[in-house]
Formats: sequence, C-alpha cells, structure tokens
Amino acid sequence: MSYANNDEVRGVLIQAGTERVLLPNATVAEMMSRVAVEPIANAPAWLVGQIAWHGWSVPLLSYAGLSGHGNEMVGGNNKVVVLKALGGNPDLPYFALLTQSFPQLIAVPRDGLLADASEESLPVGVHMRVLLGEQSALLPDLDAVESAVILALAEAVA
Repeated sequence: MSYANNDEVRGVLIQAGTERVLLPNATVAEMMSRVAVEPIANAPAWLVGQIAWHGWSVPLLSYAGLSGHGNEMVGGNNKVVVLKALGGNPDLPYFALLTQSFPQLIAVPRDGLLADASEESLPVGVHMRVLLGEQSALLPDLDAVESAVILALAEAVA
C-alpha cells in the first residue's frame, strides 16, 4: 500500500504569455488542444470566449491578458486547461485558461516552494510569485480570477 508523499505539492505548469503559471493539480479538470472557441460579445480582451465542454459553456480566458503578462491569441492549435471553479457559483462550475504549451505535471517539494518577494505589488489574479529551482512561476489567485470572470460575464450581458 502506498500513500501520497505529503512532503510534496503536485501541480500543473503552464505557459501564459511571458510567465509560467503553477496551478494546483486538484483544480485541473482536463487539458485539451485544438478547441473551438466561441467569442463573447462585449467581453474584455482577456476573456477570449467560451468553449463547449461536457454540456457546459465554459468561459475561456487569457491569464496572461488578465494579469498583464502579454497577449495570447486564440489560434487553430490552441491549448486549454479546464479548471474547477471553487467559488460555489452554480452558474460557473468551471472556467478555462488558454496556454501556449502543453501543460506539464510536476511535483514540488513543500520546502522547495519558496516565495519570491522581489516585486512590490502583484498583478491582478496573482497570489504570489514562487521560485521553482532556478526559475520563477506565478501562483494564481483562483478566487480573484473566478470573480473577474463572473463580473466580466455579467457586464458583457448587461
């Protein structure tokens, strides 16, 4: 019988614009590529559209666009990570992030996840910057991202 090692955190590393983003593995529902994207009228540029996924209409956003780390374009070879929304909103059980590379599953030792306090203030949707060995990655504030999506969808409809 084997148990998960409590000394490590499992995550999914994606590329969003100029930054690497570390997502908690437990929030990832599915990773897909070449997904058809339907635009959302009157939505901010970072809310690039919505995708059909298991009977849901899932909002797709550019995390890089939201957090100010570049603009990602929706193309024929797009890659998408569907995340479980944790806010409990029955109208938004999932949302998806656009990524430029295929997501990478990683295990990070708990003591290897060091906060990088080199920035005075963090962008929208960023909880903290962490160091993963020699490179840094952003830990997203998924509650803030989810709230931004809900607000943007409400304003797009209004």
